[in-house]
Amino acid sequence: MKKVGIIMGSDSDAGVVKKATDILRTLDVPFEVHVYSAHRTPLQAAEFAKSAQANGFGVLIAAAGMAAHLGGVLASYTCLPVIGIPCKSSALEGMDALLSTVMMPPGIPVATVAIDGGANAGLLAAQILALSEPALAEKLAAKRASDAEKVLEKDARILEKL
Repeated sequence: MKKVGIIMGSDSDAGVVKKATDILRTLDVPFEVHVYSAHRTPLQAAEFAKSAQANGFGVLIAAAGMAAHLGGVLASYTCLPVIGIPCKSSALEGMDALLSTVMMPPGIPVATVAIDGGANAGLLAAQILALSEPALAEKLAAKRASDAEKVLEKDARILEKL
């Protein structure tokens, strides 16, 4: 199975990234995590992206806050799918990162999840890999069924709380 490469612009994004790694671990999807900044370590970020496909990666996740250019930088150096996670910062509550991540120029797409949406980034990465991994597709379907069952259990008990 191809790996998921997860790059965060700062180790302060680790809490958001953990939501993605938890999902990937649950689904037995291999991954690597690195801290490379689009602005402070651009050469390392570019080299990772350039060599990602040759190194067995199938999807990249970029988690960054503030002027969140990391997803775009990675996407500019690879044709692999890149998923951006805009991370909340103190100044603008993550809106700066959201807009920086989602507003990519034509030709360099970055799929973008919600602010601090690490879990959905992990799920989306797994769904992309599942296109060529039937066993992973089955695990994703089972997770969805389990999630639905949990909601239905809450539905059956809600009147007790009211």
